[in-house]
Amino acid sequence: MLIRISLIVAILAALAAGAVNIVLVKDKISTLVADRNTQHDGRVAAESEKDKAKKELAKAVEDLKQANQELTDAKTEDAKAVATAAEQKKRADDLSDKLAKTTQEREDVAAKLSAYVATGIPVEQVGKLSRALKDAQEAIEVANEEKIVLQRAVSGLKTRLAKYEGEDTTVRLRADLKGKILVVDPKWDFVVLNIGQDQGVLEDGELLVSRDGRLVAKVVVRSLEKDRCIANIVPGWKLGEMIEGDEVSPAHPAS
Repeated sequence: MLIRISLIVAILAALAAGAVNIVLVKDKISTLVADRNTQHDGRVAAESEKDKAKKELAKAVEDLKQANQELTDAKTEDAKAVATAAEQKKRADDLSDKLAKTTQEREDVAAKLSAYVATGIPVEQVGKLSRALKDAQEAIEVANEEKIVLQRAVSGLKTRLAKYEGEDTTVRLRADLKGKILVVDPKWDFVVLNIGQDQGVLEDGELLVSRDGRLVAKVVVRSLEKDRCIANIVPGWKLGEMIEGDEVSPAHPAS
């Protein structure tokens, strides 16, 4: 009987030890699974950060390439603007010389005509001299118009050159420049004006839009033609709706 009791006690003790071992093993397994999951999550996060870093590096390299290309393009435009400005200045100087020469020729013709009239020379010769004087005057007018066009072109090129060289890029327009709105596009916020290159408008020049003495908006010239231009609204300067017939004047008049 004692042996049986001892055997039963031993079996119960073994079962108890096994239960304890099972609990310990289960806890250890749970700990190992948790560690494995943590390491897995860490690897996933590390791979994600690695991919993100690669993408950011690729974007930085692309941005650098684009910046280098833009710098190269700016330098090329700068060189072109300098060359064009020099060429336009030379043409303007040539026209000034031509104008001075033509003016002198007109004065000479006028002096000769006066001399002929004073000496009673036949009318036929006076008529020829008169035609020559008229031709000289027309040549002077043409030269003056060409000179004005070239001066405006040189002014525009100087403005572009100043922009590339980092100088004050404020475009100053003629103080007496006046115009009106011909067309309004409210969807794209641009207007067509009845003034252009012939009236002294310059690209990137800013104009104030007013109606009955009240400021409505400020626009900047983006496209320039001979007698009209297209301008966009300057952000933050739309104080009201623009309509056809609104008046425009320089925002930065030349002194």
